[in-house]
Amino acid sequence: MWLSQPLLRRKLLRRSVMEPGYGQCVEERFGRYAQRVPEHDGPTVWLHAVSLGETRAAAVLVTALRQQLPRMRLLLTHGTATGRAEGLKLLQSGDLQAWQPWDTPGAVRRFLSHFKPDLGILMETEVWPNLAHGCQRLGVPLVLVNARLSDKSLRQAQRLAWLARPAFAALRAVWAQTPQDAQRLRLLGARVQGVLGNLKFDAAPNAEPLALGRQWRAQVPKPVLMFASSREGEELALLQILHQARSHRPEGGPPTEEEATTGSNTTTGSETPVGAAPSPRLPLIPSASGIPDPQAVQWLIVPRHPQRFDDVAKLIESHGFAVQRRSSWGQGGPATLADEKPVIWLGDSLGEMALYYGLADVALLGGSFEPLGGQNLIEAAACGCPVVMGPHTFNFLDAAEQAQATGAALRVVDLAQAVAVAGALCVDRRQLDAVRQAAKRYAQAHQGAARRLADVLVGEISHGGSL
Repeated sequence: MWLSQPLLRRKLLRRSVMEPGYGQCVEERFGRYAQRVPEHDGPTVWLHAVSLGETRAAAVLVTALRQQLPRMRLLLTHGTATGRAEGLKLLQSGDLQAWQPWDTPGAVRRFLSHFKPDLGILMETEVWPNLAHGCQRLGVPLVLVNARLSDKSLRQAQRLAWLARPAFAALRAVWAQTPQDAQRLRLLGARVQGVLGNLKFDAAPNAEPLALGRQWRAQVPKPVLMFASSREGEELALLQILHQARSHRPEGGPPTEEEATTGSNTTTGSETPVGAAPSPRLPLIPSASGIPDPQAVQWLIVPRHPQRFDDVAKLIESHGFAVQRRSSWGQGGPATLADEKPVIWLGDSLGEMALYYGLADVALLGGSFEPLGGQNLIEAAACGCPVVMGPHTFNFLDAAEQAQATGAALRVVDLAQAVAVAGALCVDRRQLDAVRQAAKRYAQAHQGAARRLADVLVGEISHGGSL
């Protein structure tokens, strides 16, 4: 493995051009640390949250653990730059943070010998063979919490059963999100101790940016449709749909005055989208395919990965749309541009999903319109933002099915239907409000996982004699 170190270093160097965080503390990846670990009179709890989503979910668990273990020292590890940046918010005086070591026997051994954790907690799916075996050999109890495993991931793991089964068997305990996850994990030899729910339901949206987003929404005189956490290929498909819808108008222009007053899908005073400024001429006149006219709605695209922000901006412009980036707004919100082209907003910031959900009337779920497994819809539900999702939600299947069953999300067959359904929902205030309320009820009904997990984890630490 040491022969591959130059390749790994070059990979990190390339990533650091777009995301400087990848160039920080590179030696930690190989189990070599400049930071010293002072003596501590309480347990050292190591929590690994690979990326941004897992780190945010871990925040509520860390809070619950600190309530029961006031002398706890937190060791936080990550695999991505966005996760590490978010993790800084969780650290208190005396806590530690490092990169997850590469999964080699030497790097794992150096990591465990340096930090000497009393308990290791892996979030969701992060089971690494050498890490699991290294903890087992050195007597460090390693557990998997908020665990999930899709059917697709199970099939992949079963094809590598010689590698996966010993790794899962080396874990001290596993607590799953759902009974279906528990069943699949047991098929890999995991010691599933219970089903405690999903931590992401306990993560309350940041109230300040959510309120700011709603404030900005009230200043926008037309519905706002958002493509949330979009993935490569999905933005192109959306822009092609919108470009085609534009071409159904003479010269691709805005609705005529006659259309604005007689169109079949025009809004009336009672149908003005919630939070919008009153306007008598904001029709969602559909094209022949049922797609709302791009100039009658405001589109907001928020790519999943920050390294793609510039590429998506160029893609938008190449399809004949103007781009207005979140990074240019400041605290005043989006500006009104004097541009004949329809303007598409680009959410080119990190950590502001609550703001974007507050700004949007409806969100399309990224990753669900290509076979990518979808993204987490729980934050959108907690913000009261209706979600329209495509056919591919296998990464979060149970949450997606529960949301659909409770009316908190709508399922469609493809992206074109999603655009049409989202546009129709925006002009039906009664239906829009009903989905918003269902989303909030859905998010609230599944809370409590953080407290339940903290209870069992404290028991693990007590069992190990570290209290």
